[in-house]
Amino acid sequence: MAENNIYLTQAGKEDLEKKLEELKVVKRREVAEKIKVAREFGDISENAEYDAAKEEQAMIEGEILEIENTLRSAVIIEESADTNAVTVGKQVRIYDYEDKVELEYRIVGTTEADLEKNLISNESPVGKALLGKKKGATVSVETPGGLLKFKILDIQQ
Repeated sequence: MAENNIYLTQAGKEDLEKKLEELKVVKRREVAEKIKVAREFGDISENAEYDAAKEEQAMIEGEILEIENTLRSAVIIEESADTNAVTVGKQVRIYDYEDKVELEYRIVGTTEADLEKNLISNESPVGKALLGKKKGATVSVETPGGLLKFKILDIQQ
């Protein structure tokens, strides 16, 4: 897997497409209305509402461009029944030796990573260390918080 690819699950791609549609259809219209209202206040050179609306418009357009670029260069993670080794898209149950707890993560591309949802990036220290490993393997990971040690208990689709 090349390092420059942006990996997305099918669900992640669909979420980005929905967000893009929301930005293009709803948010653009809302900010255009804010700009129109702010212009009606008169002199736009000293109009804080106009400046704020134009700044919001620039942020929305930047986000639209970023999402479009992500979708254009995205590699969709193919679903595979093979659970012999950890790959992007797989659900992994691990045992954390330090905290003595079982944890469960899905390995995803950086765009979808969200620790609150137990989605970790394939480029994160833990994600990188788990990739390619098999069930039963013990993995040591150097993280900003120190050395962590995990055992892979299960790999699921």
